Amino acid sequence: MAGIKTFSLPIRIYFEDTDSGGVVYHSNYLKFMERARTEWLSSLGIDQRHLKQDKHIMFVVHRIDIQYKLPARFNDNLIVKSELKDIGSSKIEFRQMIYRENEMLIDASVDVACIDSEKFKPVRIPPTIKQAMESL
Repeated sequence: MAGIKTFSLPIRIYFEDTDSGGVVYHSNYLKFMERARTEWLSSLGIDQRHLKQDKHIMFVVHRIDIQYKLPARFNDNLIVKSELKDIGSSKIEFRQMIYRENEMLIDASVDVACIDSEKFKPVRIPPTIKQAMESL
């Protein structure tokens, strides 16, 4: 893979995203990162619903390592930056960071597996998806 492949998604923090301490509830960052990965695939013309219904494959989080550095608060405008680190035969490795302006709030490593949606066993990533992601 030549160069780093990246995708950025803006996220605005709503009151519903925060906890009683006034900061974003920790698990909501996982949702923000999921949205960024989903939007990235969508921007490449990859419809995950179509993959599941017609090809019986789906992408699932296999492993995640997340470091919470600083909290986000109500009405913050954030950027979820996703970097494609590696694509294997059945696994995609991402680094995902969440920023408020130039300040990193979250640093995460996420491994996503391609699986058979009926058997829940790993399968090869379709060549068209690998090519689309590698051609960025």
